[in-house]
Amino acid sequence: MRRFAGIAFALIATPASAQIYWSPPDFAGAPMTTLEAGFGVPLPGASATEQKAALIWNFRSGLNLAALQCGFEPLLRTEKNYNAMLNNHRDELTAAYAAINGYFKRTNKSVPAGQKALDTYGTRTISSFSTVRGQLGFCQTAGEVSHAAVLANRGALWPVVTTHLRALYLSQKFQPEQQFRTVTPYVNVKLPDMRTECWDKKGRYKCR
Repeated sequence: MRRFAGIAFALIATPASAQIYWSPPDFAGAPMTTLEAGFGVPLPGASATEQKAALIWNFRSGLNLAALQCGFEPLLRTEKNYNAMLNNHRDELTAAYAAINGYFKRTNKSVPAGQKALDTYGTRTISSFSTVRGQLGFCQTAGEVSHAAVLANRGALWPVVTTHLRALYLSQKFQPEQQFRTVTPYVNVKLPDMRTECWDKKGRYKCR
């Protein structure tokens, strides 16, 4: 009985990182503090404030997509965490949106053109997190990252963004289960001819 109790305790104490994988891939990378080529939608000529706003908005967009696409595993809480993040960090998110909006107003000839560019930017940004083959890794990572965002104090979302945004992007690339990495060798087996005439009355194979 004690043995089973110990097993039950171990299962309960298993960290939240094991909802999809036994041992999940590690997508962590160097902190991202500025716009980098290959990550997100570029903003030519953006100021330091606008670049910071873009990183925050990329972070929000990634978790927004996760909230929409990762509901197949409720324990990840991607939707609930995303909504909680919007509430807890509304001031930083509002400031980021205002800065990005200001960028497109500044870099376009008219207000309608700026609004259209902003809308296109928003669509392309959230679409940049869309993945099919890497969905499991992305959702796993988004669950962990959104949890970190919820735990961050109000006004302290930026450190979470710089620490985890790269992982959100990298997790779109397929990575297999890490716990079981043994490769099963391919064996070519030639089956016997199962026609009746290939077997005698005693069940012995006689076809060559």
